[in-house]
Amino acid sequence: MHPYIHAKNTPDKAAFIMASSGKITTYKELDERSNQIAHLFRQRGLKAGDGISIFMENNSRFLEICWAAQRSGLYFTPISSRLTAGEVEYIHRDCNSKMIISSSYLGQIAKDLVKITKNTPDHFMIDGVEEGWKSFEQEMEKMPKITINDEEMGQDMLYSSGTTGKPKGIRIPLKHISIEQSEGLMALVTTLYKTNSNTIYLSPAPLYHAAPLRFTMGVNYLGGTNIIMENFDAEESLSFIEKYKVTMSQWVPTMFVRMFKLPKEIRGKYNLSSHQCAIHAAAPCPIDIKRMMIDWWGNIIHEFYAGSEANGFVACNSEEWLAHQGTVGKPVVGTPHICDEEGKELPVGLEGTIWFESDVKFTYHNDIKKTLESKHPDNPTWSTLGDIGKLDKDNFLYLTDRKAFMIISGGINIYPQEAEDLIITHPKVYDCAVIGVPNDEFGEEVKAVVQPMKWSDIGSDFEIEIINFCKKNLSSIKCPRTVDFEKELPRHPTGKLYKRLLKDRYWGNKNSKIV
Repeated sequence: MHPYIHAKNTPDKAAFIMASSGKITTYKELDERSNQIAHLFRQRGLKAGDGISIFMENNSRFLEICWAAQRSGLYFTPISSRLTAGEVEYIHRDCNSKMIISSSYLGQIAKDLVKITKNTPDHFMIDGVEEGWKSFEQEMEKMPKITINDEEMGQDMLYSSGTTGKPKGIRIPLKHISIEQSEGLMALVTTLYKTNSNTIYLSPAPLYHAAPLRFTMGVNYLGGTNIIMENFDAEESLSFIEKYKVTMSQWVPTMFVRMFKLPKEIRGKYNLSSHQCAIHAAAPCPIDIKRMMIDWWGNIIHEFYAGSEANGFVACNSEEWLAHQGTVGKPVVGTPHICDEEGKELPVGLEGTIWFESDVKFTYHNDIKKTLESKHPDNPTWSTLGDIGKLDKDNFLYLTDRKAFMIISGGINIYPQEAEDLIITHPKVYDCAVIGVPNDEFGEEVKAVVQPMKWSDIGSDFEIEIINFCKKNLSSIKCPRTVDFEKELPRHPTGKLYKRLLKDRYWGNKNSKIV
């Protein structure tokens, strides 16, 4: 259960393929290059427990670096390629990284980044160099292809996407075990999704996000092949399923929306018969969208809910979801509990904070306050991601929203996810967000920010149409009082919405405990 084993048994098999370019990296190449990079780490003084940061777009070096860190006992922190130099510097500094690896593709930001990370011992760049950076390939090629003599399993150290504030690092203690030893995720993917050495896995999302990174590495643990998209595109995703005979894929709900809103003739253009398992996560999926996706792709769609903290994992298949529409699944790892604001457990069917009871230990790096807030006041083995939800009588979990997104209007708690899930189904809406904005009388009021399919549709008539569309399906309390239009909403490439950026425009210097 490791690429080095597959390099011995199936050396010429593709470990991963870059979807657009078709560039193949075999298991033999992955093993040899990750060994060379591991030697480079040791030459530069990095030892087990130290950290590196990876600031790159999806490319063929990304997983080689991750596997090198995995076999060197290092913490490796992928950083979003969409961030500014200052934002990258914050994460790089916060995670105590001793080396940063970037790419010429991000050269403009890298020029600024190197100026503000002068205390970092090493700056390496792939596919060329900018001033202050050393060639990663030139240094790597000097290193031997044999294993280092002190291998042990490293660990990713991932950061929250910063949708509600500054990103926080999630630090899980190193296990100090051999590199091929099976991890919990392996048992999950092999059992739930039948992942094995024959799996051809399409990853359309950025590798710096938790699920794409961990699942692609999981597929390589098992000897399968990853198809890695350089960037997500709705139609290209369908074409790659046909081209590479993809058997398994993973998505976020926004991607489902984009694909389903393609013209019908485009949706039916590609042969998807190889596709056996499509997984989605990261955000609640609107019920109507998921129902339509199951109608289109069949009962191959699986859903899970979990966090980078790895404190719990719930999942469901299509049949379970159709019987419990809106659920994100039943517990597989950890036991969910729903509690009120005081931490008291609530009866079945009532909404509250979701806590997971498990033996997983994690901390938010350099943030004692957030770490303490994630722990239940009375039950030391319970932790929360800050999400709101409920359980039904069959122990299926339903997400309402993130606590930080809650709107308090006239003393009433409103969770905007319900209105967002409805508005996105409107045929003239491409994307939307529902947020709380200042109201002198009620404190906050509900506003929808909509990205239309056609910019020519915007105006007061369309605003009234959206509001009335909501009122026909939801309580008026949950419906937007006003609608603003944007040409593009600030979404993370993983599909998460930067609501903080939207809300800041409306709140300015006003005080609010939820901005």
